[in-house]
Amino acid sequence: MADPADEKPPDRRLGPIARLFLKLGFTAFGGPAAHVALMEDEVVRRRGWMSRGQFLDTVSAVNFIPGPNSTELAIHIGQTRAGLPGLVTAGACFILPAMLIVLPIAWAYTTHGPHGANPAAARHVADALIGIKAATVAIVANALVRFAGTGVKDAFTAALATLALACSVLAAVYTVPQSELIILATAATAGAIYYRNRITHTDAQQSAATQRVADAHEIPRDTNQNPPPTSPTRHLPLLLAPALAATPFWAQTLQMCLFFLKVGATLFGSGYVLASYLDTGLVEHHRWLTRQELLDAIAVGQVTPGPLLTAATFIGYLLGHRNFGGGVPGGIVGGALATLAIFLPSFLFIAGLGHLLPRLRRNRFARGALDGMNAAVVALIATVTVWFAKAALFRDGTCAVDWLAASVCGGSLVVLLTTRPNATWLIVVGAGIGVVRGFV
Repeated sequence: MADPADEKPPDRRLGPIARLFLKLGFTAFGGPAAHVALMEDEVVRRRGWMSRGQFLDTVSAVNFIPGPNSTELAIHIGQTRAGLPGLVTAGACFILPAMLIVLPIAWAYTTHGPHGANPAAARHVADALIGIKAATVAIVANALVRFAGTGVKDAFTAALATLALACSVLAAVYTVPQSELIILATAATAGAIYYRNRITHTDAQQSAATQRVADAHEIPRDTNQNPPPTSPTRHLPLLLAPALAATPFWAQTLQMCLFFLKVGATLFGSGYVLASYLDTGLVEHHRWLTRQELLDAIAVGQVTPGPLLTAATFIGYLLGHRNFGGGVPGGIVGGALATLAIFLPSFLFIAGLGHLLPRLRRNRFARGALDGMNAAVVALIATVTVWFAKAALFRDGTCAVDWLAASVCGGSLVVLLTTRPNATWLIVVGAGIGVVRGFV
């Protein structure tokens, strides 16, 4: 159970929220597990906005909400700190940098073709990614150590984590669909059953203390004291509208937006599930993209910072620019609207359900379920760490170790375990080392 003494009431300022998630939006490479590790480092260790137990509870809970889990985690953190304005600020600042990075890439793709970019620049980017991935492995491994200290608290959770780890590996080997949800749901059920009759007098006192702190952490009501910042680009679609007056463009764009709304509202699981969703809808049903173009879009989402779902930005630009006949203005509008559509359900889900989490912590059955899920989350992160290490530290298709990547990973992990650095700098240094190796 989270220590009430570790938690602090929110101060409701939007500036710190915006600065944190803008920084993460520009530097959070590596996918959801890496995003969670970076957020834990910033939110728990460096800023003390949440206790580690409260953070881990949130990580467990968002797995049962459709949509991108790390983005929903960012949105919930903003909501906890500053209510609805904080929710909008955190989510927008985490998503916007990735969208701004992907749009120029999509423009270059449509203008010069998938192979028309500068080969030297592409090689330097690939070299930088080698260092970034190696540093990311260390960041995730360090977060795993901290999460294990919180999530594995007794013999039962240790056994549950071990079993979940074995099931996670088997599910990956045999490609079991929605395996994360199955493992988490099973662990939640086991935790609720095991802990239901194990509330002692001390636990009751701690629960009362937690309730008082949770009351201070209740999602603050939306007030006029901190109105959401006005985006300078909020009128961009209106400014571009004269160039896109053709009715077919807007009809097809609406159809695209409805498709991405459905994806955002129903997507569970990993990026592989996203790829399957998009392949069925965009390639097989609508025939808007070829399968190679879809793979290129997924690859762009993977190699750029921020959420993987910003692949929708790339796809929206391609469709608006080419398929819907809007040219560059149509591509910009298409990319922006596709991004809004795929992430909008996450904002709505967290706005509607985020206030329930503090109440769950005060219910003994739900508390037991969360403890069980936290142990399973530790196991899932351990599995992801192994897959990350395999991908980052070995040369493609071989068992040969990439010694530079291994050195970056090992050095980063030592630094993380012995000092208190900002993890973002490790990513920057890793990227620099990778680029330097490319010149040697």
